[in-house]
Amino acid sequence: MLEASFVHLSGRSRPDGVVSVWPAWEVQERDGATAWYNARLAFPDGARVDLLAVVTGGHVLLEEVRAQPPLSLDDLTVLADWVEGPLFEACGARSAWPHGVEGSRRVAEEYRAAQEQGVDPVLAVMRATGHNRRRSLKLIAGARDEGFLTPRHQRR
Repeated sequence: MLEASFVHLSGRSRPDGVVSVWPAWEVQERDGATAWYNARLAFPDGARVDLLAVVTGGHVLLEEVRAQPPLSLDDLTVLADWVEGPLFEACGARSAWPHGVEGSRRVAEEYRAAQEQGVDPVLAVMRATGHNRRRSLKLIAGARDEGFLTPRHQRR
């Protein structure tokens, strides 16, 4: 059986990794611009993840990911949490979403509006905030904790 060693992002703490971001290229379009950025997540033990991200229409999408040692599929989903903030800062696409109580209140408004329209409320929060599914679920949980949304499960 072939054993492979993996980066295991989920088992590492934030201070261990350093994210560097730099512009790759930009294409001017009629409606604005599409920009690509290179990013590297590096750890003191030599493990690293290199990626190419594209910023278009206020969204950041990962186009290419290379890791040494390789990433597991579970860690690929965690990668966005590690690089999202530095990518938004570097490309100037900082989310205008407020933090704290005001942010929780707005998350709840988006969530309830989507429910009333019969669409996926988590997807609505993702679109409104510009965050990935995992981060949006955390924001929804925070809105529940703040009392802006009803508890997910009623206690007996």
